Formats: sequence, structure tokens, C-alpha cells
Amino acid sequence: MRVRILFEDEGRFGRISDYKRCWGPLPKRPEVGQQVVRESVFTLAAVCPADGKTASLIMPWVDTEVMSIFLAHTAEQFRGDFCLLFMDGAGWHHAHELRIPDSLRLLFLPPYSPELNPVELLWDHLRENHISNRVFDTLSEVEEALCHGLSYLINNPDIVHSMTNFPWLNTLCLTEN
Repeated sequence: MRVRILFEDEGRFGRISDYKRCWGPLPKRPEVGQQVVRESVFTLAAVCPADGKTASLIMPWVDTEVMSIFLAHTAEQFRGDFCLLFMDGAGWHHAHELRIPDSLRLLFLPPYSPELNPVELLWDHLRENHISNRVFDTLSEVEEALCHGLSYLINNPDIVHSMTNFPWLNTLCLTEN
């Protein structure tokens, strides 16, 4: 059985405009639409920085039940491996009702340290390349953009590896059982 180190996080994406710098032909200024609609969905992702393999789900909310579903999904995606899953200290990560598959062991990052979680860079990538400078007419359009972005990342593990394989992770030594 192979041991993998995974990192997990949840990201919220919605219909509130997200401005990013962009290029436009001179002498015109780029025009970007604006809206503030308080509708959103949550994306849950687990990534193995060593090889860029990713598991993800898009859900309407996050709670203990949704986290249990995601943990089962992650265990299935990494079937045959024992996974050390690092996550932040959200309440649903510590809930007594949380169902944790036998192939996962949950470990917690220090409080208030998102810079230690490589999944944060996936959110940056999705916002930069699939969400920003767009006006979404429906929440389904947001979900479609997220599906497209997540599919791209899942099908390009080398890109995920280059974004998430922090140098300090290479100092960890794991042996196979």
C-alpha cells in the first residue's frame, strides 16, 4: 500500500463579480461587466502535490454530511493508497458525525495558515482563468465554468504538480508498507 500526502480545502464561488487585470488593444480600455448577486456554490478539492492528482466536487453548501461525502469520494479516487489528508480547522472537519474512510487519516494545519495549503493555489487558478471578469446570468453558468476549470486541472496533473509541490514538501520522507 502506497502512502500519499493530500491537502484539502473548500472554495466558495458565486455570481459576485471578481475583477482581475487584463490586456486590451490600445487605445481602448477593456470593459468588464459588474454584478452583485449573492448566490454561490462550494468546491471541495483534495490534491496530491507529488503527482498533481486531484479529487473534487461542486456542492451547494458545505457541512458535515457534505464533507463525509467528499471524504468517501476522495478515498475512491485514491483507491489502494493510504492517504494523510491535511486540512484546516473548519467546524465540519472536527464534527463527531464525520464519516472518515479507513484509508484516510485526517491531520490539521495550524490555524490561520492558508499559505501552507497548496489547494489555495487551485482556487487562485480557477478565479484567474475561469471566473474573473465575467458576469454569470445563472448559478448554473458558474458551476459550468468551475466544471470546465476543474476538468482542465484534473486532466493536466503536471500543471497542478507545478503549482502545488512546495519545496518543503520534498523534504518529507514516506516509506511504503
